[in-house]
Amino acid sequence: MKWLVLLGLVALSECIVKIPLTKMKTMQEAIREKQLLEDLLDEQPRRLSQDSDPDQKFSSHQLKNFQNVVYFGTITIGTPPQVFQVNFDTGSSDLWVPSVDCHSPSCSKHKRFDPQKSTTFQPLNQKINLFYGSGSMKGVLGSDTIQIGNLVIVNQIFGLSQNQSSGVLEQVPYDGILGLAYPSLAIQGTTPVFDNLKNREVISEPVFAFYLSSRPENISTVMFGGVDHTYHKGKLQWVPVTQARFWQVAMSSMTINGNVVGCSQGCQAVVDTGTSLLVGPTHLVTDILKLINPNPILNDEQMLPCHVVNSLPTLLLTINGIIYPVPPDYYIQRLSERICFISFQGGSEILENVGTSETWILGDVFLRLYFSVYDRGNNRIGLAPAA
Repeated sequence: MKWLVLLGLVALSECIVKIPLTKMKTMQEAIREKQLLEDLLDEQPRRLSQDSDPDQKFSSHQLKNFQNVVYFGTITIGTPPQVFQVNFDTGSSDLWVPSVDCHSPSCSKHKRFDPQKSTTFQPLNQKINLFYGSGSMKGVLGSDTIQIGNLVIVNQIFGLSQNQSSGVLEQVPYDGILGLAYPSLAIQGTTPVFDNLKNREVISEPVFAFYLSSRPENISTVMFGGVDHTYHKGKLQWVPVTQARFWQVAMSSMTINGNVVGCSQGCQAVVDTGTSLLVGPTHLVTDILKLINPNPILNDEQMLPCHVVNSLPTLLLTINGIIYPVPPDYYIQRLSERICFISFQGGSEILENVGTSETWILGDVFLRLYFSVYDRGNNRIGLAPAA
């Protein structure tokens, strides 16, 4: 699921920042890509601890943090391997990358998969349409060998995009999406990447986890097959999944300064690494923005002067009896020296079949604060303050 806001692309009166894009591969890029592939293939699984089982199939992978907006990492597809940057997304279940048959501006600005250069590719010729909060793609299915660090899956079905919407998907710094939600969200007749890792015993435990850093000096990480507990403080608090589609849990309240601002009768929350913001019903988000920002600038309710950030209130979320504070320095993003952005957005009412009239999406704003573990074996999510 994608609700992304590319803060660097917001045009303000005092600055315009754009992502540099290159249409043709330079020699330097080719050398960098070759080195990236070599580093990837040489990557060794990180052990849980010194006393862990030597046969433990656990692997940890570095993620890149783009402006605290999106986190993405490297995979390869095909034989010989073709390198792609993907968004590891707990809000969707499908894997797809652009194909050489896609000539949309959104594809031409990213790495594209060439099936003819892979000896292990098998075409399936089934057409697909995928829709996200910030864009869509049309394409076909194929299968090939997928590698994430030292984890290898043969005959993995994935999507080859032949047409993509412009806008966010055109500007993002990654090529495709690797979904990590439940198989019930996947394209009918396909098995998601994580389910193949689990079912084929490529990993020892049916769990994965995310550490999303808010500071460039700290490496963000996704781990498969186990949990490295050095990435969190205190005990993991386990929350049962309420519906095995999204990573969806029950939330009992949302307050600011003691006032209920959402979830007044209880609600559902989707924990989503593929969404940048805190997303909720439009009418509730509008009220929250008015409460936080009574005097918006640039005629935009999400824009406010940065000098007021320290005086803003903390948001409190109650999940399974535990209160999770979200202070203003996490739900506010700095766009420039003087202008800041409130990371709330409406639109969650477009979600279907979530079993409730009120749903919130807890995106990276929340997940930078809290280390998260996704346990498919017990259908639960573990949360603890990030280290």
